Amino acid sequence: VQLQASGGGLVQAGTSLRLACTASGLTVKGYGMGWFRQAPEKEREFVAAITRIGGTTSYSDFVKGRFTISRDNAKNTVYLQMNSLKPEDTAVYYCGARNGGSMLQNSQYYNYWGRGTQVTVSS
Repeated sequence: VQLQASGGGLVQAGTSLRLACTASGLTVKGYGMGWFRQAPEKEREFVAAITRIGGTTSYSDFVKGRFTISRDNAKNTVYLQMNSLKPEDTAVYYCGARNGGSMLQNSQYYNYWGRGTQVTVSS
């Protein structure tokens, strides 16, 4: 199983980025998929998730209304659209896959992780 995260970069505050997580070896529709992020000297934190099959989404409070998680089953890819970016959004963003339908906000329950993609937001 491989999860390839891409789309990160250096952007100015107020702009947008779209991250992609392309899976091989599993079908994203059959897994709970999540995005987490980790800033320097901080713990990995939950950003957004989408449940398997039904595609119910959930978000952390600090991205709600700005970020959108979605899934393209044909491309076997999960996206994170990030709008109105802030300097505090600067982190390495990781996508994960969980073989289950619950606890998607808890990183310890994920079965697979991608390597991460750096997002840097300048003020």
